[in-house]
Amino acid sequence: MTFTTRFAPSPTGPLHLGHAYSAMLAHDMALEAGGTFLLRIEDIDQSRARPEWEAQIFDDLRWLGIWWPEPVLRQSTRLAAYRSVLAHLWREDLLFACTCNRRDIAAAVSAPQEGTRHFGPDGLIYPGTCRGNGTRGGLVDMPEDTALRLDMHMVMSLLAHRNHLPLRYVETGPEGAGEHLIDADEMIETVGDVVLARRDMGTSYHLAVVIDDAAQQITHVVRGADLAEATKIHVVLQRLLGLPTPEYHHHRLIRDDAGKRLAKRDDARAIARYRDDGLSPEDIRRMVGL
Repeated sequence: MTFTTRFAPSPTGPLHLGHAYSAMLAHDMALEAGGTFLLRIEDIDQSRARPEWEAQIFDDLRWLGIWWPEPVLRQSTRLAAYRSVLAHLWREDLLFACTCNRRDIAAAVSAPQEGTRHFGPDGLIYPGTCRGNGTRGGLVDMPEDTALRLDMHMVMSLLAHRNHLPLRYVETGPEGAGEHLIDADEMIETVGDVVLARRDMGTSYHLAVVIDDAAQQITHVVRGADLAEATKIHVVLQRLLGLPTPEYHHHRLIRDDAGKRLAKRDDARAIARYRDDGLSPEDIRRMVGL
């Protein structure tokens, strides 16, 4: 299989130095391996996605010297594919409907009988409120207007029955390089029942990214270290759905002078601002350490 990387920005704001670093690194790795670099637009959050930001992404990346084959995959055109996978998992009784909001979850995990407050890669670890007394998959039709969570207990039991545990993936980034193992207790205790479909989107980042990486035959996922902990969720979904697991390369984050990770609100470090100030693509590469 051809060495294939991707850059998958959301068109919800300007690209900044951190985005430039991730895109150039993925592009460089693909070129050095004689492979392919793909661009994907992660626009499942239609309430925030804007066509003008997408156009700016294309313009900034081309200015940086990054090129990709057309057409570009947009997640907003893939909702039927995500729904099909959700329907399969629902029929297998691996999903349940969840009506809890963030305040409900925060209150539950802070109650003494529910255990102590604990955060995982998806935020507060879900305390299982709707797992046993909510609408579940199987014979009941999948609801259209509520969040759907993955029953991690059921999933781990199923993977253990199939002799798939422990799960494995390879990390090539600067920290934690090597083979990583994932077992059932780790997923249940430190991750929990993650959301696979948000009520307002019909899917979630975790589900969409796994399905799309497989559809685009991504062999090497290059992304920031802030997503390293989410990898275990993605590997579980890949094995559950019979999809290949790529290698992962989690790179360092680009931070401001105070050590804070850059965000899209950091307009002072937006690529467009540097362009307007007369900097060159080579200047940007030097600034991010390439």
